[in-house]
Amino acid sequence: MNYISIENIDSLQKWVKQALKIKKNPLKNKKLGKNKTLGMLFFNPSLRTRLSTQKAALNLGMNVMVMNFTNEGWTLEFGDGAIMDQGASEHIKEAAAVVSQYCDIIAIRAFAGLTDKEKDNAETVLTGFLKYATVPVVNMESATGHPLQSLADAITMEEHKTTHRPKVVLTWAPHPKALPQAVANSFVQMMQLQEADFVITHPKGYELNPEITKDSTIEYDQNKAFENADFIYAKNWSNYNDYGKITNSDPNWTVNAAKMALTNNAKFMHCLPVRRNVIVSDEVIDSENSIVIEQANNRTYSAQLVLQKILENGK
Repeated sequence: MNYISIENIDSLQKWVKQALKIKKNPLKNKKLGKNKTLGMLFFNPSLRTRLSTQKAALNLGMNVMVMNFTNEGWTLEFGDGAIMDQGASEHIKEAAAVVSQYCDIIAIRAFAGLTDKEKDNAETVLTGFLKYATVPVVNMESATGHPLQSLADAITMEEHKTTHRPKVVLTWAPHPKALPQAVANSFVQMMQLQEADFVITHPKGYELNPEITKDSTIEYDQNKAFENADFIYAKNWSNYNDYGKITNSDPNWTVNAAKMALTNNAKFMHCLPVRRNVIVSDEVIDSENSIVIEQANNRTYSAQLVLQKILENGK
């Protein structure tokens, strides 16, 4: 069993209930991971993902090994038939096979490069490990998805929703750097599995991959989108069509108190890290309706559920 996409979940509602059960007693299955090792490979930096996934593994009694390829590992080659006379020192064929001998589960974090859409959509790093590893693989954020985050988002919304069918808004917000679409993509895919009125709002030209958004409602008027919303999820993403570019930095898209006043006393969500007073104003993120810290806490239980299912599947 691999966990690569939110689409690997057979029943989101069942998974969320199981995660909430784990949250009540996180050490219940402490013996499940005895003598098992999680290898965490980072091609990009992390705070919540690294610590929450490591905590989840420890809760299950697993050993954990962490390697940062940014400054610790050999540069990898992923191309088949490559003549390796340039920068890369090791091929993914050997690297994945070797790591698989040391670990029972491999977790990978590798962001989009945001310069080559086809290469990013091909998920070069993640696909390389899936092809050549001989143990289960977990996606800790790839070029196009962040399924551990979106599972944590689903857990958080389940804890805070006050109606069976809430209105949930994913809003684009400005950012000084070009960011990937991964978090937004997985959030959209997760919401498509929910009983909710789901709306995506962003400036014209900032449409996400249509193969992911499918028939999700898109509203270009942010104020209109916010009306009567129960959850506001803010996230920046760079232009998908003019790939990886910042073609809009309009500060009017920042989530502030005036916009939140249009909602149904909505909860504010963000995956973190967040640029204060760019993505969201202090008054919103510091308000009682901000649940970003609880979101981050639930990252442990989303990861623990995934690891637990993989371990149980391998019995």
